[in-house]
Amino acid sequence: MVFVTRYRIRARPTQPFAGERTQARPGRGLEFHELRGYAQGDEPRFIDWRAFARTGRLYTRRFQAEAPARFTFFLDGSPSMGLLGKQAFAERVFRLLVGLARPEGVFLWGKGRFRGQPAPVVEGPKALLSAPRPGGVTVLITDGLDELDWLRLLKRLRRVVLIQVMAPEELAPGFTEALLRDVETGGQLEVGPAEVRGYQEALEEHLLRLRTTARRLGSYALLRVGEPILPALLRQGVLEER
Repeated sequence: MVFVTRYRIRARPTQPFAGERTQARPGRGLEFHELRGYAQGDEPRFIDWRAFARTGRLYTRRFQAEAPARFTFFLDGSPSMGLLGKQAFAERVFRLLVGLARPEGVFLWGKGRFRGQPAPVVEGPKALLSAPRPGGVTVLITDGLDELDWLRLLKRLRRVVLIQVMAPEELAPGFTEALLRDVETGGQLEVGPAEVRGYQEALEEHLLRLRTTARRLGSYALLRVGEPILPALLRQGVLEER
């Protein structure tokens, strides 16, 4: 796959907290860090000639060091993922992202280094609340519909790439009246137009909280089952050019 050599998973926050400043370390990265006075032995190619033209003094450009990111993948295998083609689509997303992350180190949550096969977690994301926090960046692929404290979970992970996989029917129900059954609890609920409107309002608020928090900790994308995966991840900032 040609794109594997062209893109990588974005591990830096796409929406920093207000007033937050990154703690950069100087090194041989790609992003500018600072100017410092030229010292004997500095490579001429890093001299900032514009600064010299302004000040008459030589300065060397320094860059942020790029430390390899270790990625731990968590693939949701809870019952709700088995509906409407979400599980199969999520595994396609998983394989694409694993292919991009392999040069930097890929691990599966609770399984160690990735050996070639996905391992969906039947307990769902709630398992992350009681387990030791994974190192590096956690790539969480889920529908995000489990009843749990999502904000606490995401903040506990600290560095996270959240990929939310949902079916179009979940985002925009095509009915006004129905008898719904919860596949995880077995409960039933009779709904009408008012309940559908309430569901859509609550869902929009939930998606906004997930998106905002995840982007402050790393990156986020909402994928609809069946849509082209790579363009959606690029458009939403989960992938970036190498």
